[in-house]
Amino acid sequence: MQPANPDGPPYPAWIHTEDQLEDALSLPFPVDVEAAATLQGDLMLLGAGGKMGLTLARLARRAADLAGVPRRVIAVSRFSEDGVAERFQAGGIEVLRADLLKRGALAALPDIPNIVHMAARKFGTAASAADTWAMNAYLPGMVAERFAASRIVAFSTGNVYPLSPLESGGPTEEMPLAPVGEYGASALARERIFTYFSQRNGTPMALLRLNYAIDLRYGVLVDLATKIARGEAVDVSMAAVNVLWQRDANAACLRALADCSTPPFVLNLTGPETLSVRWLATELGERLGVAPIFRGEAQPTALLNNASRFCQRYGYPTVSPGQLLDWVAHWVKQGGVTWAKPTKFQVRDGKF
Repeated sequence: MQPANPDGPPYPAWIHTEDQLEDALSLPFPVDVEAAATLQGDLMLLGAGGKMGLTLARLARRAADLAGVPRRVIAVSRFSEDGVAERFQAGGIEVLRADLLKRGALAALPDIPNIVHMAARKFGTAASAADTWAMNAYLPGMVAERFAASRIVAFSTGNVYPLSPLESGGPTEEMPLAPVGEYGASALARERIFTYFSQRNGTPMALLRLNYAIDLRYGVLVDLATKIARGEAVDVSMAAVNVLWQRDANAACLRALADCSTPPFVLNLTGPETLSVRWLATELGERLGVAPIFRGEAQPTALLNNASRFCQRYGYPTVSPGQLLDWVAHWVKQGGVTWAKPTKFQVRDGKF
């Protein structure tokens, strides 16, 4: 199957292994190579040990190599899970171990002109809200002060928005923010803190409101497919979602370095389709050969994002929802590795 971008290389028709998957999630298209060629300086990812960090770093490394640009790509994390740091190093990415909340950790990092801030906390907020606020609101201020002379792209979330009517197409970047719950509130605090320091210090920044990235090992579609395959009920009270192939989220993050501004450039990072959860489950059930079981009543509002600015600026996603459904169903059906990290997309009260 050819990707939607006719100038890009083809994805594999089917993805069978984690090596194939990580290759597809870090696949540079010509526009990514061009962006890598025009970017000035090295790149450092803070909090890179999470779900997106490896493939984002690999995309940056591969695009720079294809552009013929000598660039350090540095991943910073505690790397507490065995083998993760080695996977970065195998892809030509430098690794620095650090607990960013510890005194002196940020000061010990090198001065790098391009920063991607990925450090965040969501799950466990209900049990320990203070830890979430420290990571999502206190740390951004320290990062902004430490790297005041850099460009900073910071991941945010669509949870800064209120639940929106299904027919609305989701909030645009200009709409008022009204998060539901403490996690969403702490994410809004992260944005406000970064914006404050951007304006005070003249630091060019971008804020990426992401939901939901799709890998084949985690994501909304994996949540649905695994429930269906196990014969568990799918909750349809959160009646619709937006999703985006993680490679496209990675590419947008790297291209956003050129769009950093003061005050920050803000971007909803997601796919343009408002997708019915019942429809997604039905389609996955057909591919898996298992009739889904539904529970709950579809509500008239959902956590949505309007992707118009993303599509206008960076183009339509390179993988369609239909292709994602095919890949996820195939992956789950063949027993592919999943990370058991549910998105909890169905949560409506903001308690994670």
